Amino acid sequence: MIKLEVCANSVHSALAAQEGGAIRVELCDNLREGGTTPSCGQIKIVRDLLNIQLYVLIRPRTGDFVYSNLEFEVMKLDIETCVKNGCDGVVIGILNRDGSIDKERCAQLISIAKAGGLGVTFHRAFDVCRDYFEALEDIIELGCERILTSGGKSTAMEGANIISRLVSIAANRITIMPGSGINEYNIADLVRYSGAIEFHSSARSVVESKMTYRNDNILLHGVGEEYTMQQTDPKRVKRLIKLANGVIG
Repeated sequence: MIKLEVCANSVHSALAAQEGGAIRVELCDNLREGGTTPSCGQIKIVRDLLNIQLYVLIRPRTGDFVYSNLEFEVMKLDIETCVKNGCDGVVIGILNRDGSIDKERCAQLISIAKAGGLGVTFHRAFDVCRDYFEALEDIIELGCERILTSGGKSTAMEGANIISRLVSIAANRITIMPGSGINEYNIADLVRYSGAIEFHSSARSVVESKMTYRNDNILLHGVGEEYTMQQTDPKRVKRLIKLANGVIG
């Protein structure tokens, strides 16, 4: 059975993921910028409403994955917030300046998470590491459950060869979960080629604003973006799961 985790950018997206049959939600904010930690309010409400697993992204800002001491303190407190709110896990990733895994700091975050009964996914900081296979062994040693990766490329399709090698080398010691650009047109091919059993997608569609008045003289974001939003579509989630499992069913 191929399983789908949905990257949800809001309460509504999280509920749509559940409706569509996802096994897990990765809750984050600012998805267009690669994702940051959502608010305490979002975490609490999503946890109260979801019956499926809830993992929360622990990333204090956009940009690289080398963090200051203050940012690291924020990350530790954010994990404690996830523990207090009954989340199932967190999604982390810290690198050293040379592109290697910051094992010391990651170990501290993992220790806080596991002490609170949370699982841990290592996110796509993995994709900007200097050596994917060295990083794989480091992350296994740290005790993470899975690695979210696009194989070091912009999309999982582009990185499919590396993903396949990672799945083979991991040899069930850790789950390799492809993500980035996964959609209805490529998930079946990725299942066939990669050997992965968990996949990650936002499965988003554009939702129009309900505002009737619109000020056309100002751009707060991009052209037209003030009056649209992107939200997980339960129909897309269902299609992705059906297409993924049609390969083996």
